[in-house]
Amino acid sequence: MTAPDYPAKPPSVRALTTNKGRCRFNPNIYASGKVCLSILGTWRGHPGEEWSSAQGLESILISIQSLLSNNPYENEPGYENAHTAEDKEWKASYVEKIRHENLRIAVIEPLESSLGILPYGSTSAVSERASEEDDDGGEGQALSEDDKPVVDQFADLRKRRFLWYFDSYIQTIDAADSDISLKRKFQRMPFESQGNTMDGHFDYPELRRRVVLLREKIIYETHNWLSEGLGVKKQELSIASNLQRQYEQIVEDLKRQKNFAVDLELVDTNPFLWAFTYFGRPMSHLDGGIFRFKIYISPRFPDEQPRVFVETPIFHIRVSREGVLCYSPRRTDEMRYHIEAIVAALEEESPPYDPRTTVHPEATKLFWGSTEDRKKYNRALRQSVEKSAE
Repeated sequence: MTAPDYPAKPPSVRALTTNKGRCRFNPNIYASGKVCLSILGTWRGHPGEEWSSAQGLESILISIQSLLSNNPYENEPGYENAHTAEDKEWKASYVEKIRHENLRIAVIEPLESSLGILPYGSTSAVSERASEEDDDGGEGQALSEDDKPVVDQFADLRKRRFLWYFDSYIQTIDAADSDISLKRKFQRMPFESQGNTMDGHFDYPELRRRVVLLREKIIYETHNWLSEGLGVKKQELSIASNLQRQYEQIVEDLKRQKNFAVDLELVDTNPFLWAFTYFGRPMSHLDGGIFRFKIYISPRFPDEQPRVFVETPIFHIRVSREGVLCYSPRRTDEMRYHIEAIVAALEEESPPYDPRTTVHPEATKLFWGSTEDRKKYNRALRQSVEKSAE
């Protein structure tokens, strides 16, 4: 929040992801929500670190981002130079419990809430809601133009990114589960005090079950867009005709450009499901490959963004092992930008490292590893390209 005298004084910042005041994610981010930073005036700092009117919100966001490092234990004043064997054990213990609670509180619980899953990931919540949604005769519950529900765009972003990072979550859970005993209590840090701690215990098997259930629910929701779309099309609402026009215009543009790398069609004439076939360009790393995708489009597009699934197996840094494509369109309100971004994600041969696009852990490790690792990546990619054309 910005004060009336901003920018002469810094804004007020409060952390909201605190498990209702019971979770301290960082020495500088308290369970109460207080954020201790010299730039905010909430912590004494060295000269030059205080707030000035020349700074802005970007400076604050960068400072907060810097707190969320791999060694949060060292953010606590007095512990930045702690390097004894005991300190190393404390650091490892702190990272362990932050990783567990990050998955539980910052990833799983918000998605369960937005998807209507009962506490503790009750499967009955999913099956009951699924039965209710299926009672409409298979064509989805159509809405009038004035009746469209308000879309929580941040929840939609969470869902798309969850699908991207699902492999990484499972890999993290499996690795931790093999090292940490079930129900082991979190170790309290030397700087944690009553009311400002991160207490609890480890339960990775339960986290794994909930993560898998979340993916099932998001996939179900995505497939349900198709039956909703049929109802929308039947009612002749504008979103259906708009997507139909966009599809026809994109196909015409591809023909005019003589773009033989992309082929588009509507599945069963449903404008909310596009079949996208990509033919690898000659002399590229995808030369000779034939890859088929399904683009699921929400009846609430563009407030809800498309979800793209790769049907042809491919070993690629932008495609998760579960077949979800990670891409970022320049604009989100028109499908032609999505098509462009899908092709760009596939064809980019030397992308800069960006942890936000790390959706295939094994491919990522090889691609940005040693020279020999990159050769292994290229061989694995090439093998998947050759198999795609069989």
